[in-house]
Amino acid sequence: MSESPDARSLLSASSQLNLAEMDAIDDKEFDIPQVDTPPTLESILNELEDEEEPFVLEDTCVLNTDNMDAHSCDTSSLASSDSGDPAHLLKRKRRTVDLNATVHGSVLRHSLLKGISAQIVSAADKVDAGLPTAITVAGVIVVGTSHGLALVFDTNQALRLCLGTKATGAEFGAVSALSINHDCSRLLCGFAKGQITMWDLASGKLLRTITDAHPPGTAILHVKFTEDPTLAVCNDSGGSVFELSFRRVMGMRSCDSRCLFSGSKGEVCCVEPLRAPPDFREHPIMHYSLLAMASLTKILVIGLKPSLKVWMTFPYSKSDPSSVPQLAWQFVPVQKTVNPILAFCKGDTVHFLLVKKEETGTIHVIKQRQLHLSCDIISLSWINSRTLVLVDSHEKLQVVDRPSQEVLETVDLEQVQLVYNSRHFKSLATGGNVSQALALVGEKACYQSVSSYAGQIVYLGTKSAHIMALRNWRERLDCLLKQEHFVEALSLAWSFHEGTAKAVVGLLGDPVKKKGVVSDKMVEILFQLAEHALKKCPEQGKIQVLEQHFHDVVPVLVDYCLLLKRADLMFNQLYAQLVESTVAKGVFLESLESYIVADRLGHLTTPIMRDLLAHYHSNGMMDSLERCIVHLDVTSLDIQQVVQVCWENQLYDAMIYVFNSGMNDYITPMEKLFAVIGPQIRAGRSLKDEEVVMGNKLLVFISCCLAGRAYPLGEIPEDLVVQVKNQVFEFLIRLHSADSLEEEEVFPFIRTLLHFDTREFLNVLAMTFEDFKNDKQALEYQQRIVDILLQVMVDNPDFTPSQVGGLFTFLARQLAKPDNTLFVNRKLFDQVLEFLCCPDDDSRHTERQQVLLELLQVGGVVQFDEGRLLALAEKAKFYQICEFLYEKKHLYDRILDCYLRDPIRKGEIFSYIHNLLSMPGYSPEEKEAVRDKVLQHVEELVTLDPSKSADLVLFHFAEEVQQIISELQDDQLLFQFLSCLLEPREGHHPGTVLPLERELHERLLDLLCRFGPQQLLSFLQTSQHYRLEEAIQITQQHHHSEATAFLLEKKGDVHGAFAVLLETLKEKLSLLTAESDRAADGGGGRRDEEERDGDSTLTSVKDSLNDVIALCHRNSDSLYQQQREVLWFPLLETMMASQKLVKGLKDEHTFEVLKELTMKVLNCMSSFISLPAIIQRILQDPVYGKGKLAEIQGLILGMLDTFNYEQTLLETTTSLLNHDLHWSLAHLRAAVTRGLHPRQDFCNICLQQYKRRQDSAEEIIVFSCGHLYHYQCLQQKASGCGVPSEPPQRWSCYKCSSSQGGRGGASSQQKRDRSTSLAQTRVTSVLHDAGAEAHGKKLFVDATLDLQQKQSWDQLRCLYRGPSRLSILSELSHCHSGDKLLLPAQPGTDHFQLQLSPPPLLEE
Repeated sequence: MSESPDARSLLSASSQLNLAEMDAIDDKEFDIPQVDTPPTLESILNELEDEEEPFVLEDTCVLNTDNMDAHSCDTSSLASSDSGDPAHLLKRKRRTVDLNATVHGSVLRHSLLKGISAQIVSAADKVDAGLPTAITVAGVIVVGTSHGLALVFDTNQALRLCLGTKATGAEFGAVSALSINHDCSRLLCGFAKGQITMWDLASGKLLRTITDAHPPGTAILHVKFTEDPTLAVCNDSGGSVFELSFRRVMGMRSCDSRCLFSGSKGEVCCVEPLRAPPDFREHPIMHYSLLAMASLTKILVIGLKPSLKVWMTFPYSKSDPSSVPQLAWQFVPVQKTVNPILAFCKGDTVHFLLVKKEETGTIHVIKQRQLHLSCDIISLSWINSRTLVLVDSHEKLQVVDRPSQEVLETVDLEQVQLVYNSRHFKSLATGGNVSQALALVGEKACYQSVSSYAGQIVYLGTKSAHIMALRNWRERLDCLLKQEHFVEALSLAWSFHEGTAKAVVGLLGDPVKKKGVVSDKMVEILFQLAEHALKKCPEQGKIQVLEQHFHDVVPVLVDYCLLLKRADLMFNQLYAQLVESTVAKGVFLESLESYIVADRLGHLTTPIMRDLLAHYHSNGMMDSLERCIVHLDVTSLDIQQVVQVCWENQLYDAMIYVFNSGMNDYITPMEKLFAVIGPQIRAGRSLKDEEVVMGNKLLVFISCCLAGRAYPLGEIPEDLVVQVKNQVFEFLIRLHSADSLEEEEVFPFIRTLLHFDTREFLNVLAMTFEDFKNDKQALEYQQRIVDILLQVMVDNPDFTPSQVGGLFTFLARQLAKPDNTLFVNRKLFDQVLEFLCCPDDDSRHTERQQVLLELLQVGGVVQFDEGRLLALAEKAKFYQICEFLYEKKHLYDRILDCYLRDPIRKGEIFSYIHNLLSMPGYSPEEKEAVRDKVLQHVEELVTLDPSKSADLVLFHFAEEVQQIISELQDDQLLFQFLSCLLEPREGHHPGTVLPLERELHERLLDLLCRFGPQQLLSFLQTSQHYRLEEAIQITQQHHHSEATAFLLEKKGDVHGAFAVLLETLKEKLSLLTAESDRAADGGGGRRDEEERDGDSTLTSVKDSLNDVIALCHRNSDSLYQQQREVLWFPLLETMMASQKLVKGLKDEHTFEVLKELTMKVLNCMSSFISLPAIIQRILQDPVYGKGKLAEIQGLILGMLDTFNYEQTLLETTTSLLNHDLHWSLAHLRAAVTRGLHPRQDFCNICLQQYKRRQDSAEEIIVFSCGHLYHYQCLQQKASGCGVPSEPPQRWSCYKCSSSQGGRGGASSQQKRDRSTSLAQTRVTSVLHDAGAEAHGKKLFVDATLDLQQKQSWDQLRCLYRGPSRLSILSELSHCHSGDKLLLPAQPGTDHFQLQLSPPPLLEE
């Protein structure tokens, strides 16, 4: 090799930092102030590297195809696999380029190191070297084995050294850790049994064997050189970390060990010293010799120099105990400075810490944005300053871009068969004396199987070694091209071109040159895509499939050609290729439309334009063609051909555009369009749809020209604006057209536009006149056009009043402007007034009035004599004009006449009157005049709308109600008015009280009896303003029995009401009997009609009976038994008597209905009158008394069924109540007999223990809250509050009461608030003599109910009439706590109280 390993490693390390990407780093992520002075490393950072591959092993002469198996296309990129979903593409006809879609392609090159893999297998087989256990890479690759050997390979993958022997392997165990120093001269090997050896890599000589650096019996997990070759660190399976200092004194090599971290404080399972690439060896932070350590709970960053110091500790967030902690350092450029970042993780979240040296000499650690992934990470490595490579517990490798946190690619490492370090973490070689936590982490530990160096990562498998490196940009594109993913390749190349791609390798230097290189590659891909599309197109099948094939390709070609600004490439080479296929050519031409319309493509070559015209024309895509033409540069068009095509296919926009832009001719298009629509309009024929479109385009075109805008889009060149405006005016005011006939009228163009759409043409002129300020020429044209308009339209019967009115409205607006220069003869306005007000016929009345009103509103009143105008308006019945004029003169009362006479607007008079009388701004005299006018026309207003009239009276004329009523002579009209006036309203203000309101209600009642009897009852129920006696007289006078009964019942005369309703019922029953009699006598012809009459009579009988029963029901509860019988028995007798009469007439249907109604009466009676009395009355009746039992069997059985049902209901209800009562009593007893446990053994008042004195019995009171008091203390507290101690009171907890703002003692007892306990317990301490129980205490309970329980029992007790078992229990709530529970009750006690039994005695 031409370069030494050291030189190559120097070059490779410097390439780790892609310095050209510095500007793309998100500075917001870093909390770093801007530096004022440039760093000393600036010259280094600005150096440009060549496009050489970054890792030493990948020299082309070394790693040839024999030596390396490159899986270049086997890796699957998550982003790229989604980008080519065919199902997604078929949903849309055209595939367009989404510039925001991210395609990364294959980012990582995964290669098998075949030479090293073969040597590993061979060594295991031939020399029994054992399986590989560890790997490290620097200028060389070293593999450790399970039999204690270290195999050293050079850059050619040739085995250079085999260090160690099987004998040392048997003594030391497997190689468990490896480390090479920065100049590739020394190798450290750690072993499973705890020894460490140092080797000279140049000679293969063993330099040191270290056996006492750490406690014996623990395996070496990590051994790492620091940046200082005389300093290393090791980490053992006891979780401790030691510093190793190498010395050589007088030829003697020695090693001093110092403990940096003891495993007793938390086991460390990963260490990582900060080592710099060659370019950064002099970085200020390197003087501190930083070391990162990861224990099972936290991260530590310490400095080994100049003295040992802890700079930072950082605890993990919660994670799986089996997750493996990971550490990785990397120098990252940020804001023109380079500082190390420590990446660490445990579980699924990667944290980043920026470490920088302050000017004061302290180390400052800044936390960066963290990265969240949905996997358990077992390996973490930097591959460059922006990209991380992670391996998860499923052995999936993920390439992640740190600034965007995007996963660029996922690779399956299953084929690698990673080596895990579980044996060493469990320290099996030394007896497995490790903690369970460390052993659990060791299950997934693969620290020694992964080694990164100079932008590449090596992975150790059980039988192979693999290397991962970032592909350069060309390789990534070629990878996609091999898979024929052309669209994705173009997308990725465009991201390289724009600088948005991630993990880019090999694109450095001048941005312009970079873009040039990438665009050349993109052109190459475009040709490949076009060739592939033509080669792979389906030869057979439907034409739609073929079209879809090219729709997926051609727009992509066009898009990227335009993005690269290479239209020449698209129109020449690519189009020449695509012309081979007719379908591809068509798709290409159609796809151009969207780019032309979006103004991305403005110029077409002549052949393309010719083909475009032919294709669109032959396929009938004329709208698309027109859209294209108006956006294209005219110089690329064959004007004669385009104009001909446009005119033949009615593409008027395109034709106008070509004439305007191509020839600066603005008049010819108008002449052509006028030539089409002019004759049709002059002949009076109705226009076709396409002619109407032409007319509208013509108006818009004229408007644009006069406003200085180009049609259909853009602006007229500034130097032509005035010229075009004058040309258009000259054209419009031409006396005759170019090819005019003799009979043509003057000013044909203006006349045609006025007939086509007068209002829009005048609007166009109005907008144009707005722009005329100081332009003398334009003002002359303006006056000339106005004169022509008047000449053409006035006295011309061809124009409707609306059109003439539109003209004068337009003129009035122009004349009303402050800077008006127009002159119009005033006589013309009078002429128009005569024309509008006094026509020959009375047609278009509304239209003429509306036109005149609009003319007046824009200022035309200035032009007229108001008196004459008013006279003409009244004569012509233009009431809106009259209103307009009266409004100006403040004659508001006269406006009411206008409304009343106008049939169209009569209904609006009410809101007008209401607004005028309610709103401010009108004088009292004006309002009074309006009020008088309203009162004069009140009958007319009520006839118009009674409801709105009533609202008006209620709000504004409440005092004049009597006067208004006297004006209304028609009773029917008065009835409607009063109904609306007196009906209850939601929005009615309660303060409005009508005078003589009672008389009004009684008057309405009288009218209701006459005109609305069906509303009578509802009125009586809702209204409260009539007098009962007068109301009864009115209803009796009109014979409305239901209303009379309602009023009598309301008065309190129930029997009178009953008598009225019963009389009505008897009348209806007699009517029914008479009808049954006639039905029995009549012939068959009349029977159907009589049956219908009978049914309606039966219905009325049922309704009447229901009313009587409802009356009896409502009032029976408030009557005595005898009074009830006076109500119910006459009703029963009436029904039974009618039943007897009908039975004699042999009308079965009527008899059955009456029998059913009689049973209904009996059922309703049974609730209020005893059954024996009912049976006795039935048997006394002559109908049933003298008959057989069978005749009254139905009645008796019905009554018995009712009795059985009610008996069952009562029994069920009683059973349920008893069950609930038992449940409630059981729960109450459980609550009040529950034992209480004191919280403390001292009184809460005196704060002394409750057994203060040994010689006397003391009473203790314990509350349910657990607080304890001496009885005497509570008494003293109560007497201190002014409460007498006798009689004994029910206590409440003093502490709880005071904490809630209340007070203890009897005063709070009355409140029964929450401080009152559920059960309060008095404890009496009885101390006996020595012969009795020593220090025994007997506990007695006095239980009471709290407020909630008392309310529950009161409610339950109310359900029962008379005394019950509850009455005894409810007395518990009034018990006194002073009573002794265990005293026997005195035999003669008057007030006996039941006490619940106490809980058993407790001995302490």
